[in-house]
Amino acid sequence: QVQLVESGGGLVQAGGSLRLSCAASGRTFSRYGMGWFRQAPGKDREFVAAITWSGSSTYYHDSVKGRFTISRDNAKNTVYLQMNSLKPEDTAVYYCASNQNTYYIGNVYLRDEYDYWGQGTQVTVNS
Repeated sequence: QVQLVESGGGLVQAGGSLRLSCAASGRTFSRYGMGWFRQAPGKDREFVAAITWSGSSTYYHDSVKGRFTISRDNAKNTVYLQMNSLKPEDTAVYYCASNQNTYYIGNVYLRDEYDYWGQGTQVTVNS
């Protein structure tokens, strides 16, 4: 059974930083690309960032480029999202997700490319 467990969310002032973690279990983590999505109240879940199985390539939504960094540690079965220069519009529930294919990431922006999701962690940025 695949499980993804996010942690690291919280309340932060605008301009601050947070580091989200997502611990994976239940399948060979190093074979799968991983992604982060977020969902603000009343809005659809949107792509934030993704990383290939080896970590050699990363992808970002334009709104977070230069501020957020996705990384992974395959020895720890964990993917991270370092969020700097946070803005109130970054407020959302953040979800990590595992790509459905091994050694192929597909269209990282599409939720359908991911077959397992975490429960989410709340990030609130005050102005």
